[in-house]
Amino acid sequence: MELRQLPLLLLLISNIHSGHTEERPKPNVTIKPDHHVFRGDLVTLRCDIYDEGVTSWRYNWYKDGSTSVFSERQEHTFSSVTESDAGKYFCNGTETEGSRRSNISDEVKLTVSVPRAVLSVSPQKWLTEGDPVTLICEVNGSSTGWTFSWFTVTGPGIGNHYELLSDSSRGAGGKYTVSSADLNHSGVYVCRAERDKTAVYSNTQPLWVTGVSPPVSLIISPSRTQHFTSVSLSLSCEDQSNSDGWTVRRYTDSGRLEDCSSLRWGSQTGSTCTIRATVPSDTGVYWCQSESGETYQHVNITVHIGVILESPVHPVTEGDNLTLRCFYPYISPPKLRADFYKDGSLIQSQTTEMIIPTVSKSHEGFYYCKHPETGESPKSWISVRGSHSSGSHSDSQISVLHILSSALAACPYLIVTVVLIYKCCKMRGKTPE
Repeated sequence: MELRQLPLLLLLISNIHSGHTEERPKPNVTIKPDHHVFRGDLVTLRCDIYDEGVTSWRYNWYKDGSTSVFSERQEHTFSSVTESDAGKYFCNGTETEGSRRSNISDEVKLTVSVPRAVLSVSPQKWLTEGDPVTLICEVNGSSTGWTFSWFTVTGPGIGNHYELLSDSSRGAGGKYTVSSADLNHSGVYVCRAERDKTAVYSNTQPLWVTGVSPPVSLIISPSRTQHFTSVSLSLSCEDQSNSDGWTVRRYTDSGRLEDCSSLRWGSQTGSTCTIRATVPSDTGVYWCQSESGETYQHVNITVHIGVILESPVHPVTEGDNLTLRCFYPYISPPKLRADFYKDGSLIQSQTTEMIIPTVSKSHEGFYYCKHPETGESPKSWISVRGSHSSGSHSDSQISVLHILSSALAACPYLIVTVVLIYKCCKMRGKTPE
C-alpha cells in the first residue's frame, strides 16, 4: 500500500467505527465540464448525498488521500484551473442538525493539461492556381466548445507579426477552405483557438501557390533546388524591366520568416540575394516579394550535407522533357550512378541521368535518388503545368469545328428558303395582270 493512501484508509476506518457503513448514504461526485480539462477552464466539483431521513448536509472535500478538508461547500469551483489543481478528489457529509455522517465517496480524477492547437493542410501545401485547399485547426484531446480565428504571418525575424484574415470568421468551426486557390493565398498561416478564458495559438503552416505566368522570375544559381553545404548560392528576382523593386524572402524549416539582408551569411544587392556559404538551416521556401507585398515564384530549396538530387527549379510544362541527376560532393566527378524514386516507388535503377520524355500531369510528385553506399537525397516536389500552345491549338480546333457544324446545321434551312423564294417568284410570273 502506498503511504499517500494511508490518510484515506484512516478516514474510512473512522467512519466504520462511528456506525454501520451499510446504513449510511454514499455521496456521488461529479466534475463539470469534464474530467479532462485545460489550463484556464472553469471547473466545478459537486457532491450529492441522497438520504430520505436527512434534509441538510455539511460537506467536506478532500484531495489525493489527505484528511485535511479544503472546502465545505456542496459545489467547489475553480474559476481558472491550473496544473496544480489536478488530482483525485472525494467527499463526505455530516448532518447539519444531527450527528449522522455519510460514507466517503469514490475518488474521481481531474486531469489538467495545457491546450495545444495543431494546424494542418489538406491535401498538401504545394498547389497550382485553381486547386482547392483546406486548413484544419484542432485542439489536442478536445473537439467541442472551441472557436477559431485565422491569421497570416507578416513580420520577419523571431518575433513574427500576425495579421487577422478579413474573412477569418468563416473558419470559426476549425476549417478554413479555399475552393480555388490563387497567388494571393500563398503565405504562412496560424490559427488561434479560444474557449472561455483560454486562448492558444497553433504552429505555423505554409501554403504555396504556383502561378502559370508570374510577372517576375526567381533565378537561382546553381540552377537546382537541392544544394551542397559551404557553397555560394545566388537568388535574383528579374522582371521585364530588371527593376530593383523586389526583395528575396524566405520561410525556413524552423518556422522563421526572414529577409535575405537579415541572414548571417547573406546579403542583398538590388534584387539579388547572395548566400556566401550555405548551411543546412538555409533550407526553406524562397520567393520574390514586391514593395507592395505581392509574392511570386515560391521555390523550395534544400541544403544537404550528403547526396543531392538535381531537378528543375520551376514547374515543368506538359510535353517537355524532365531530366534528373544525382550528385555527391565528396567524389570526382560528383555525378553518381544511382536509383531514382517517385513517391517512394523505384522508377529507374543504376543510371547517372534519368530522363522522362513528354511530361504529363501524372508525373507530378516527390522525387529522390539513392546510392547503396553514399545514401539518399532529400525529396523534391516536381509540379507540372499545362501547355499554353496545346491549349491554344485545341481552342482553335474547337472554334473551326464549331463554325463548320453551325454552317452544316444551317444548310437545310437555306435550301428550303431558296426553293420557297423560287416557287413564289414563278407563281407571280404566271399571275395575270
